Amino acid sequence: MHTRVTFFPVNRHLIMNNEPFHQIILPMKDRLFRLAYGIVRDREEAEDILQDLLLKLWSRKEEWHDIGNLEGYCFRAIKNMALDRLSSMAVRKTDAIEREQEDLYFVDNNSPHHAMVIKEQQLLIERCIEELPENQQLTFRLREVEGMSYREIADTLDISEDLVKISLFRARKKMKELLAGYDS
Repeated sequence: MHTRVTFFPVNRHLIMNNEPFHQIILPMKDRLFRLAYGIVRDREEAEDILQDLLLKLWSRKEEWHDIGNLEGYCFRAIKNMALDRLSSMAVRKTDAIEREQEDLYFVDNNSPHHAMVIKEQQLLIERCIEELPENQQLTFRLREVEGMSYREIADTLDISEDLVKISLFRARKKMKELLAGYDS
């Protein structure tokens, strides 16, 4: 007697449904975390927000095919969830980055002096970013930190590309002014 191996279509269907999660969503988790962290300024809260988003996406995987731009959808969702959490937490946006969190984002393998200079520069830049209006902060972070295109930012923030360009122009101008003020 020959044994026959049968592959059920259900299994193939499940694997195909999981592919976007593993190929599109999971590779974005660090970028999504950074955006959430940039808004709430609290590592644990940002991790919770990311976890909530991933669970929500996983539980609604049947709806992924209806979403035209899954990456843009994820960034919009994490932004909205972080803003909602921020308003419920009533956290001030001016909190400094904690030392152990600095090391996660500003790693430098050069000399200790060089590493200290880089960290000071990053903290100064972060302070300046925090002085920007909220819409300029988000636009600036998505463009300069996450490297998103104008179109991706427009989709993520649900605004026009022209508004993205205007917001970035104003944010960069204000950043130059703020940084010049620290030089003198």
